[in-house]
Amino acid sequence: MDDTTEDRLLDGRVLLRQPQRGYRAGADAALLAAACDAGDGARVIEAGCGAGGAMLAAAMRRPGARFVGIERDPAALALARENIALNGLADRVEALPGDVALRFAGLGLPPFDAAMANPPFFDDASALRGPSEARRAAWMADDGLEAWIGFLLKAVREGGAITLIHRADRLMDILGLLAPKAGSVQVRPVQPFGDQPAKRVLVRAIKTGKAPLRLLPALVLHDRDGAKHTAEAEAILRGQADLPWL
Repeated sequence: MDDTTEDRLLDGRVLLRQPQRGYRAGADAALLAAACDAGDGARVIEAGCGAGGAMLAAAMRRPGARFVGIERDPAALALARENIALNGLADRVEALPGDVALRFAGLGLPPFDAAMANPPFFDDASALRGPSEARRAAWMADDGLEAWIGFLLKAVREGGAITLIHRADRLMDILGLLAPKAGSVQVRPVQPFGDQPAKRVLVRAIKTGKAPLRLLPALVLHDRDGAKHTAEAEAILRGQADLPWL
């Protein structure tokens, strides 16, 4: 297709067809996949799977788990289904139409063992200057971060894990939205450089978990020696290492 590109993720193990314009899977999707710690036999749902970049990378990393992606955009959903077939994962990965603004119960699916998401980064149109129409759905959460976290909380069973990546400056909002129904929260900051503040956070919570909050060591993506990534980040992006939780 003229409006898509073919890219390789996870050191070439994942073939991904994705839009030339609009949302394209990048480091955030790769880090989310690395943070998905589903064990053998686990069922995992991704809210807003797009063309499937994070979900497929997570499935390659976790060959004993099963994945379901939910996507509201028909074009992205079609690409996700195409990518599942291209990567030979149709036996344990599927993509379904769905919208986080609607109740999870409406999907007719049993609760999952784990849920993951890379929610749109903005829910206030005045906070983002002029996104292109192709990018708007990926950048603007029409129903707010509350709808995304509410969906994730409903999607998992008691004791199930919720993992998401988002802007570091929304951490307080994320913790507040998780707090009524989830605990055992772990937060891993993601810094562009070691001497700069974190721009992203990876957050993992357990539904009905009771353990205290843990702030984990930061992941630093780049250093100043000219290399594209730090050795730790390079290993994670290539699928040679995971992002573990305690």
